[in-house]
Amino acid sequence: MKRIIFLLIGLVAGGIGIALFFSSNKGFDWKLPKDVPPPTVPDTNPMSAIKVELGRHLFYDKRLSANNTISCASCHHQSKGFTDGKKGSTGLFGDITPRNAMSLTNVAYNQNFTWANPLSTQLEHQARFPLFGEVPAEMGLSGVEHKAIEQLQADPKYQTLFKQTYPAQQAPFTMTNIIAAIAAFERTLLSFNSPYDQYLRGETSTFGESEKRGLTLFFSEQTECFHCHGGFNFSDSSVHKNSTTPANRFHNNGLYNIDGRGGYPKSDRGLYNLTSNKNDMGKFKAPTLRNIAVTGPFMHDGSIETLAGVLDHYVNGGTNIKEGKNKGFGSANPFKSEFVPGLELTDQERADLLSFLHSLTDETFLSNPDFSDPWIAPKP
Repeated sequence: MKRIIFLLIGLVAGGIGIALFFSSNKGFDWKLPKDVPPPTVPDTNPMSAIKVELGRHLFYDKRLSANNTISCASCHHQSKGFTDGKKGSTGLFGDITPRNAMSLTNVAYNQNFTWANPLSTQLEHQARFPLFGEVPAEMGLSGVEHKAIEQLQADPKYQTLFKQTYPAQQAPFTMTNIIAAIAAFERTLLSFNSPYDQYLRGETSTFGESEKRGLTLFFSEQTECFHCHGGFNFSDSSVHKNSTTPANRFHNNGLYNIDGRGGYPKSDRGLYNLTSNKNDMGKFKAPTLRNIAVTGPFMHDGSIETLAGVLDHYVNGGTNIKEGKNKGFGSANPFKSEFVPGLELTDQERADLLSFLHSLTDETFLSNPDFSDPWIAPKP
């Protein structure tokens, strides 16, 4: 009974209706558990197995950068939940991005993309930022995309894959088709086989007493965690095919307060960068917590190294920096979310919460050959 209760808590927090138990996605097998709804797919880019395979090849192909040194996978490693383990990623000219590479775990369920952009609502749009962005340059294709296309077009493997994926097109080698295929592959990066998921399905061998206590704490008013990281995807910014309400939610979690009036470093002020509304200062998306234990460092700028450090942040009701250029008490940030009040936890409760967060690691996802680099020959 307890497993059913927690499953319902998670599903209700994620806005999933009863219809999810009968959901399907016409024409494509998502291979999802029966209690997980299919992602939303734009009508302009329908899913197909061959398009996903083309997208997998492109995702790992360094020819999609101006100097053939960077691929999508350069900043999104499968073993790290499709992050890169760095505070900021390195572009093709050595420039460091100001933000931490977000995990692509269950990226198909994102309402919006990047850390704080409500205007980017499709993967097809998001892909253009790393491909063509210039400040900083990540893959550097702006103005030279034709050279990348020429290289791909000369590859016999791509000649077959593009023809099979876009059979009605006489000239399928276009950037629009390339981006569509990458987006299709990314939508298949689905993770629902962690010890937590197995526990919900009745398999208890990998989900111990500490994890159970941590689960109870996570979904309690004592910690408030589930308000921003609830639902089947542990993020209040998640949507799916059966969603009826938008999920454009951003939060200030008290990471900075450099001027005593709620200020964040000029390098990145979150949603405020787009709106110039002071109430949006320091607001960022709450990312999924699935595979969180392997996706550090944490926060939008990678400023917290460990999960234990993240827990310290929320116990303190924010990060309090006592010296340096970002000096300030984030716990006193006037724009901070009401769900970051500070916590009182025993040592055992801290350990239990960390055990639960570790239980969200899906080892099968991190090693699934369907998501791996197709340009590397499999080991005999």
